[in-house]
Amino acid sequence: MAEWKASEDDVRALVEARHADPFGVLGPHETEAGLVIRALVPRAETVEVVEIGGAPVDTLERRDPGGFFEGHVDRPGRFSYFLRAANATDAWEFCDPYAFVGVLGDMDDYLLVEGTHRRLYERLGAHPMVHQGVEGVHFAVWAPNAQRVSVVGDFNEWDGRRHQMRKRVTSGLWEIFAPDLGEGTLYKYEIVGAHGELLPLKADPFGFSGEMRPSTASRVARTDNFTWSDEAWMAERAEGDPRRKPMSIYEVHLGSWRKAEGWRFQTYDEIADELIPYVVDLGYTHLELLPISEHPLDASWGYQPIGLFAPTSRFGDPAGFARFVDRAHQAGLGVILDWVPAHFPTDVHGLAHFDGTPLYEHPDPRRGFHPDWNTAIYDYGRREVSNVLAANALYWLDRFHVDGLRVDAVASMLYLDYSRKAGEWLPNPDGSNDNRDAIGFLRRANTLVYGEHPGAMTIAEESTSWPGVTRPVHDSGLGFGFKWNMGWMNDMLGYMKHEPVHRRWHHDRVTFGLLYAFSENFVLPISHDEVVHGKGTVLGRMPGDAWQQFANVRAFYGFMWGYPGKKLLFMGQEFAQGIEWNDEKGLEWHLLGQPAHAGVHRLVGDLNRAYRGIPALHARDCEPEGFRWVVVDDRDQSVFAWLRFGAPDDPPVLVVSNFTPVPRPGYRIGLPRAGRWREILNTDAVVYGGSGQGNMGGVEAAAQGAHGFPASAEITLPPLSTVFFEAEQQ
Repeated sequence: MAEWKASEDDVRALVEARHADPFGVLGPHETEAGLVIRALVPRAETVEVVEIGGAPVDTLERRDPGGFFEGHVDRPGRFSYFLRAANATDAWEFCDPYAFVGVLGDMDDYLLVEGTHRRLYERLGAHPMVHQGVEGVHFAVWAPNAQRVSVVGDFNEWDGRRHQMRKRVTSGLWEIFAPDLGEGTLYKYEIVGAHGELLPLKADPFGFSGEMRPSTASRVARTDNFTWSDEAWMAERAEGDPRRKPMSIYEVHLGSWRKAEGWRFQTYDEIADELIPYVVDLGYTHLELLPISEHPLDASWGYQPIGLFAPTSRFGDPAGFARFVDRAHQAGLGVILDWVPAHFPTDVHGLAHFDGTPLYEHPDPRRGFHPDWNTAIYDYGRREVSNVLAANALYWLDRFHVDGLRVDAVASMLYLDYSRKAGEWLPNPDGSNDNRDAIGFLRRANTLVYGEHPGAMTIAEESTSWPGVTRPVHDSGLGFGFKWNMGWMNDMLGYMKHEPVHRRWHHDRVTFGLLYAFSENFVLPISHDEVVHGKGTVLGRMPGDAWQQFANVRAFYGFMWGYPGKKLLFMGQEFAQGIEWNDEKGLEWHLLGQPAHAGVHRLVGDLNRAYRGIPALHARDCEPEGFRWVVVDDRDQSVFAWLRFGAPDDPPVLVVSNFTPVPRPGYRIGLPRAGRWREILNTDAVVYGGSGQGNMGGVEAAAQGAHGFPASAEITLPPLSTVFFEAEQQ
C-alpha cells in the first residue's frame, strides 16, 4: 500500500464512527507524496474533487463500501474545493467539513478550564458564519469524557459518521464547521460515552432555539443581530440606585395570561400587543416572567429548563422575544426573568450524564440529586459548570437586554441538607451544612451581572434567614440586589385569613416584620406560589361575606403598597380572581365586568401611581430612615399606623390600616407636624367598591401631641380599609 494511504485500522474506525481523531485522517493532508484528500461519504459510489470556481480535479478511490474515499491530488498545495458524489440513483454536491480549520482558539480552552469565559455563548453552540470564504455553521460543545461527538440532523440524515467533530484535548471542547448550513437547521449531538456506549441524542446545552415540544432538537438561530430601539431606556436604567427607585412588579406566566383562539399559545408579538399596554396602564414598573428558557414540560411552568440559552419556542423565535423586551422598554416597562440555576431535569435529551458521566450534575447523589423535584443539581464546584451558568446569566442581559434575574430556589442551593433527612446529605469536612461551592458561584454571578450591566439587578427567592443575601460580595454578602420577603408574605396572609374579631390575637404577625424589614433589600411577593396547590387565591383567603372579602383584599393591598419594600403581585390578583391559577387556562377576564373585581383592578392602578409618584412611598423602601411607627399596639381595634419618609424635602405620608369591619370616627393619630394632611388614597372609596366613608379630602393636624409626636389629627377610619395621607407643603 502506498505510504500516503490511510491504514486499514483508520478506515475501519472512521466507517464505524469510533475514530479518536477524524480530522487527523479526513480532509486535505500534506504528505511526502503530495496533497491527499480523504472523505467519508456514506451511500456514495463515486466522489469527485472539484475546485471552487474551477473544473473537476480528481476522482477519489472508494476504499470501503461504508463510504471511505481517498486520493492523491496532483496539486502543489491546498486549495478550496467541494465534493461531487453520486450513486446509481442520485447525485449531490457539498463542501467537505474536514477541509476547514478550527474556529476555537487556545484562549477559549484556557478560559473555560479556568472558569472565567464571560462570553462563552459567543463560542459554544451553533453559530452561522463565513469561514474560509464559505457560509456555514460552526458547532461547539463541551463533552470532555466522550469518545466521540458528532453533530447530526436532517442535513446528514442523522448519520453520526458524517460530521464527527474535532476534540480539543486540553478543554474537552468539540467543534466542527459544517458548510452550507444556516439558520433554521435542526440538529442534535450524537455522543459516544466514556465507556464506548452510544448515548441518546442530546440537545445543545448552548442551543439558542429549540423545536416546539414534544420535539426536542435544537435549531440554529442568531441572537446577536437584533436591532434595538431602547437606547433611552438603557441609559436611564444605568442611572441612580435601584433601591431608591419605585419597583412594582407584575408577575406573569406567558402561557396562561391570555389564551389565543383555539387555546393555542400566543406569540411573543401577540402577547406584547396586549400585555404591555395593560401593565403600563396599571402603573407597574416591571414585568417578571416565569422562566422562558426552553423546557420540555408545560406543567413545570418553566422551572425545569433544558435549553438555558433558548427562549421557549412555545411563543416564537428568539427575535420575537427580543421584540417583546424592546417594546416593553419603549413603553417604559422593565423586564425581569425568573432564572433557574438551582437544578435541571433528567430528560435523556438534556444535560443529565451529558457525555456518559455526571458532567453538569454533582457526581454524589447526596449533593447532585434533588429529592423534592426529582431533578439533578449542578456541580457548582466544577469551574466549567459554574462558568456555563454565569455566562448564561450574562447572556440574557447582553443578548436580550433584560433588566434583572429573579433567581429561583436560592435556599436549596445554600444548604447541603436542604429538604434532606439525616444521612441523606454530605456535610463539609467540619460537619457544617453550607454549600460553599454554590455560595461561591452566586457571588461570582452577582459580581459579573452588576459589574458588566449597569442598572441591572438580581433578586433572590430565599426563604430562610441566611445573613447578607443582599449585602455586597466585598462585605461578605451574596451580592444580590434584592430578596423576596417570604416571612412577611407568610405572616400577612396568615393574619388576613382570620376573622376580624380574632385578629387581635395575631397582632404580632403584622408588627414582627418591622424587626427585620431593613436587614435586606426586600421585595414583598404575592407570587404564583401563593395561588396554586390548594392555597386558593388572595380573595379566597379572606373571611366574611362577599363585601367583606373584597374589602379585606383592598385593605391588604393598601397595607402592602404603604409598607416598606418593593411590590410584586401575580397576574389575576390585580382584579381579585376567585379561583386558583391554572396554567392550562387563561385568566378570568370576564370578572372585570363585575363592579367588585373592577374596583380592585382600579385600586391596584391607583396604588401603583401613588407609589411611583410620591417619593416618600418608595425612595427609602430599604432604609430604616424611611419608616416610623405611629400606632403599633392597638391590638384590640386591629389598627396600624405608620409614617413613610423620602428625602428631607419630600412630604411625609401617613398610612393607616383598620383591619376590622367597624368604622372608627375620631381616631386620634400623632403626626410630626401640624397643618393640612391630604387624603390621597382610601381603599374604602366607592370607586373601588367600598362604602365611601372617609375624611372629605383630608384632615387638619393640630399642635396637640399624641403617640410621641408634637401634633395629631382626628381621623375617620373606614371599615376594613387602608388610608393614605400626605402632608401638604407649608
